[in-house]
Amino acid sequence: MRKKAIRLLTLLLAAVMLVGCGAGDAGSLSGEETQQSSSAAAAAGQPVVFTDALGYEVEIDSWQRVVSLYGSFAEAWTLAGGSLVGATSDAVEERGLVLGDHVAIVGSVKNPGFEEILAAQPDFVMLSADIAAQAELHDALTDAGIPHAYYRVDTFEDYRAMMEQFCGMTGRQDLYEQNAVAVGRQIDAVREAAKGQPQPTVLLLRAFATGVKAKGADQLAGAILADLGATNLVDQYQSLLEDLSMEEIVAADPDVILVVTMGSDEEAALGYLEEHFESNPAWAGLSAVQNGRYEVLPKELFHYKPNARWGESYAYLAKILYPDIAGEIG
Repeated sequence: MRKKAIRLLTLLLAAVMLVGCGAGDAGSLSGEETQQSSSAAAAAGQPVVFTDALGYEVEIDSWQRVVSLYGSFAEAWTLAGGSLVGATSDAVEERGLVLGDHVAIVGSVKNPGFEEILAAQPDFVMLSADIAAQAELHDALTDAGIPHAYYRVDTFEDYRAMMEQFCGMTGRQDLYEQNAVAVGRQIDAVREAAKGQPQPTVLLLRAFATGVKAKGADQLAGAILADLGATNLVDQYQSLLEDLSMEEIVAADPDVILVVTMGSDEEAALGYLEEHFESNPAWAGLSAVQNGRYEVLPKELFHYKPNARWGESYAYLAKILYPDIAGEIG
């Protein structure tokens, strides 16, 4: 009887502790803790509950019929072992995903089709927090009773957290290790190699058919540059963000100039850059140009989200920034 009483008391205490934990404010969790808790819930076959990138509370009970409105997220979901019933056209045109006839194309990134989404009968829809046309779908999806979440992936850590959640949902820890943890080790090795190296100054440009903008850490390449210890000129010359002045570029004389092109017509983007900057005689006198450190970065690593290739993106930039140790960088 004494043993039974002790056992009953233990169970009652455990129940009280569980209730106390459940009564806490979920909003007090950090983003990483929320991500981990949602992954644990998924692994246990429970609903996944988290706060998305736009601050919406999300609860997902099923993810058998997933629609992605961003090609990068579609790829990440498949890397986690998930399958799709719908995706936007960039998944095929830009990411080169082979989706199969059973996957519906539900419009484009900037013009997703709500009727096409409904026709796919999704139980979960992934959207980009940075695209206005997708942000506007929130009320319609809510009214239709379709669980959905907004994501933002600007850094490797953002990608790692996404993969932790996705692989928790699919139950594929092996794919999390392969496509996130192993990639993190690659990045750590690049960071380690770059430690103690002289910090170059960098002008990062985003070129498109009708203009050129200087970019900071809000651009994928800019975030990597900061992580690798480079000095982005926009941190010293804030005015470059508003007005890309040739006079300021010449005065700053960056060690490295990097260009990321946007849009489908890369030739037009580079043509604008040539007409408005490269044709200026002062451009040829810049140290970066004279020393052969003026480069156009590959779109698949620096415009599109690299996903499982984040390690390649880090290595590519590190070799440009620190040519003396390029041989040590994988």
